[in-house]
Amino acid sequence: MTFVWGAVLAAGLLLTLSPWLWPAGTARAGREAPGRVARLLEDAGLPRVSPTSVVIVSVACAIVAAAVAWLLTQVAPLSLVAAAAAGAAPYAGLRARRSKLLRTRRGLWPDVCDLLIASVRAGMSLSDAVASLGDSAPAPLRPAFAAFAQDVAASGHFDSSAVRLKSALADPTADRIIETLRMARQVGGTELTPVLRALATSVRADTALRGEVESRQSWIRGAAVLGVAAPWVILALLAIRPEGAEAYSSPEGVVLILVGGAISFVAYRVMLRLGRLPEPRRWFV
Repeated sequence: MTFVWGAVLAAGLLLTLSPWLWPAGTARAGREAPGRVARLLEDAGLPRVSPTSVVIVSVACAIVAAAVAWLLTQVAPLSLVAAAAAGAAPYAGLRARRSKLLRTRRGLWPDVCDLLIASVRAGMSLSDAVASLGDSAPAPLRPAFAAFAQDVAASGHFDSSAVRLKSALADPTADRIIETLRMARQVGGTELTPVLRALATSVRADTALRGEVESRQSWIRGAAVLGVAAPWVILALLAIRPEGAEAYSSPEGVVLILVGGAISFVAYRVMLRLGRLPEPRRWFV
């Protein structure tokens, strides 16, 4: 019976927050442009995972967390907080994966530009130069370029294959490189090599500066996680005891948990915003 009550509490919380988490216009807008969850999956390197799967995993995590919290503490507000935190965990994991992927790829694009410059100067066509990156590019990028080589060999159309490559890479620097190649193929000219060389120099300088700043500000993220998690761990340990559960189930305890949850959320977001560096936007999507 306690499991059922925990599941009902989690479902009620999700239904209450659903207008803000999943707006009704998202499905309609998805026919014209990728939705927020679909864009997050694409940027995280998981374009084949459907947004519905993420929502299902999020709901399942919220229900399980609420049920476990209810079984351990018998405190309804604490079960709601656990459901909210667990429901947001899949999205936080996707954002962390996206950030890690962007950091890894950011230092590889200058090498890609150098390889393209060498291939073009050797007399290869743009299609062959990009397709050859499936064998010569850094290892994390090879699958996407190998898929491009198969795609352009099957379709024979560089432009559409380049658009699909851009979607698979889902990176602002990749967008700039691919759009430069598309423009060079469409209008011709002899400025492709200097443009790629200037782009490689710019990306190298930006990567070095960003890496230095991130290393100095990494303590902010660690402090944010520790500052939010520590009080709730202590509260959970206190709520496991019968007298603690009784105290937190009182009206004053409910108010304390709800206000504490709101303050923790706001403080965490503020600390992350203070330590966050602006990421380049994807303009060519």
